[in-house]
Amino acid sequence: MPHPLYVAFIWHQHQPLYKSRAESGVSDGRYRLPWVRLHGTKDYLDLVLILEKYPKLHQTVNLVPSLILQLEDYVAGTALDPYLRIALMPTEQLSQEQKAFAIAHFFDGNHRTLIDPHPRYSELYHYKQDKGAEWCLDNWGDQDYSDLAAWHNLSWIDPLFWDDPEIATWLEKGKGFTLSDRQRIHSKQKEILSRIIPQHRQMQDAGQLEVTTTPYTHPILPLLADTNTGRIAVPEMTLPNQRFQWAEDIPRHLRKAKALYQERFGRMPKGLWPSEQSVSPEILPYISEQGFQWICSDEAVLGWSINQFFSRDGSGNVYEPEALYRPYRLETPHGDLAIVFRDHRLSDLIGFTYGNMESGHAARDLVGHLEAIARSLKARQNSGSTSLDQPWLVTIALDGENCWEFYQQDGLPFLTTLYEILSQNSDIQLVTVSEFIEQFPPTASIAVERLHSGSWVDGNFTTWIGDPAKNRAWDLLTDARQMLANHPEATEENNPEAWEALYAAEGSDWFWWFGEGHTSNQDAMFDQLFREHLAAIYQALNEPVPPEVRRPVELHIGGGDRSPEGFIHPYIDGHGDEQDWNKAGRFEIGGARGTMHRSSIIQRLWYGVDHLNFYLRLDFKSGIQFGVDCPPELNLLWFYPGQTMHNSPVPLVELPDEPPLNYLFHHHLGVNLLTQTIWFQEAGDHWRWHSRASRAEVGLRSCLELSVPWADLQAEPDWAIQLVLVLSDGGRYRSYLPENALVPLSVP
Repeated sequence: MPHPLYVAFIWHQHQPLYKSRAESGVSDGRYRLPWVRLHGTKDYLDLVLILEKYPKLHQTVNLVPSLILQLEDYVAGTALDPYLRIALMPTEQLSQEQKAFAIAHFFDGNHRTLIDPHPRYSELYHYKQDKGAEWCLDNWGDQDYSDLAAWHNLSWIDPLFWDDPEIATWLEKGKGFTLSDRQRIHSKQKEILSRIIPQHRQMQDAGQLEVTTTPYTHPILPLLADTNTGRIAVPEMTLPNQRFQWAEDIPRHLRKAKALYQERFGRMPKGLWPSEQSVSPEILPYISEQGFQWICSDEAVLGWSINQFFSRDGSGNVYEPEALYRPYRLETPHGDLAIVFRDHRLSDLIGFTYGNMESGHAARDLVGHLEAIARSLKARQNSGSTSLDQPWLVTIALDGENCWEFYQQDGLPFLTTLYEILSQNSDIQLVTVSEFIEQFPPTASIAVERLHSGSWVDGNFTTWIGDPAKNRAWDLLTDARQMLANHPEATEENNPEAWEALYAAEGSDWFWWFGEGHTSNQDAMFDQLFREHLAAIYQALNEPVPPEVRRPVELHIGGGDRSPEGFIHPYIDGHGDEQDWNKAGRFEIGGARGTMHRSSIIQRLWYGVDHLNFYLRLDFKSGIQFGVDCPPELNLLWFYPGQTMHNSPVPLVELPDEPPLNYLFHHHLGVNLLTQTIWFQEAGDHWRWHSRASRAEVGLRSCLELSVPWADLQAEPDWAIQLVLVLSDGGRYRSYLPENALVPLSVP
């Protein structure tokens, strides 16, 4: 029987618990952050409304219980965050502190997609960027703050709703917003939020959508069972001082998630999205015991489980498609559980790269990858058939809310083009995971004890444990959990406040933001929220709150070297937009060791990647002249450890014979800082360099920005590359950076 290529999209919709807790330990309706409300008007409803227009296409959406509960609070009018409080106040009553807060936070969002398209909002944003927050605080009047508050909320309403007569009127008005306007905007927000859960239920009842759930507050279940699980993937991991072992909390999270789901959707959930796609053998019996039929994880977990690394060709397509694109069976004491593994790269393309491409090009690129997968599977068949002999399932699973901020019109053109193409393509069929598994039960198995303990991040748990700050947070959680265990009379029935606070503190998000790896302008608030949840446990038990719970887990200060925190997509114009580079890696150069560094010609080096390019930015000392204060030539030299290829010495004279300058390199990109022209070379035999064409882009104004396509470097996915930067004058060496180090890169 011939088959199309089956594709399962799974969109994961999640927000942590932003509720603040009063001294009594009971939430008083105050919310610290607005992201449930803002993402609720921009990302949750439109995603399924767009899909509804294409009834042949079926998908899966995961709604985390902690998100659902907070949406319901906003709809009921019982949630009030500081952003909303300011937006609903008469501007003449705003305190200086509230005005400063608005200036600092009412521009949160990608300015190119959420701010720049709206002239008045863009005007206010550029006042802040060009003149500074203090100038705004000293010079803005009541109308400026009123317009700012209105646009902060309007810009987060999805373009799909812009044909609403009221919204259209506000967009056309542009400025001069009144308190009444701002109140009506909030009413429109609540109206949109109120449609989210009913729309998901309606589409699930109609058969086009499958709605799944997640453990109650999004905890990492393997780490609840035992924090020592972190050492399975990383044997040398430094663990918290105290071992957290509370596997009994796992069924609590699962039961609460299931009960909430049944009440909202009128049926049992079939699928479970384990928080952060984190799995381990220990958690499987709990999941199957609650009646879940399938779970999902990442290809890295599958690779470790079956001892097979998924290598890819130059286009990013896996060489072993039949191992990845199928469900597997896990046998547990409570029955079989199916598991699907997502294609990490395809998921990341949607999540981190396509937003930086023209919408039609991006949609066709994704369909092209799916067609390439189908061709690869057909080529591996023995029948020679031009159709697929077996039912294969490609799983694309990712965050369903954050990526759209970087797409034009919040992803509407991309999704519309994609769905138009797929609706007309009989060789690709979009299905829900349950549809596929029920029609084609797994024929391959993974022994439970062989299932790898890991997450979607590199197949390990280092994002949530192992860092000193993350470990301190685990120790605080362990103490609080033990205190609750010391009060057996405090059951969920007679002391729900203590248990709800525990569940909130066990959520994964706090550990995500602690320590190295991720940062935001709200790190201190996430730290505070975590400790408020912990404090509420003690308060609900009438126990004193330990002093260490009152103190921040870590100091939240910027600066210093750091590794990249995610993909970046900067515009190469030489302006160094702060939003473009906020997830980039960084080397602090100015004021560091070394002759060149003491002179501080270059203050900072930024670097990052996406699936298309490598990116570099150099911040120079203010007022320098190239060719006078700074050598006029910049040389980038790439070294490919572990790869067999021709390599050549750095093509400069007067070069010191010391590492890394005496290494041999494979690619060399030169930039003339005076003319902004480039030259590109590749190493050949006999230590010679050969000129090659390059599509690198250079921007040099307030800083140097540079993009180099991976295609120029002919680098394949997952290659490790190292880079050194050398300054020269007329082909003569002058200095290099970063000193005594190489810039480490990983090809996505």
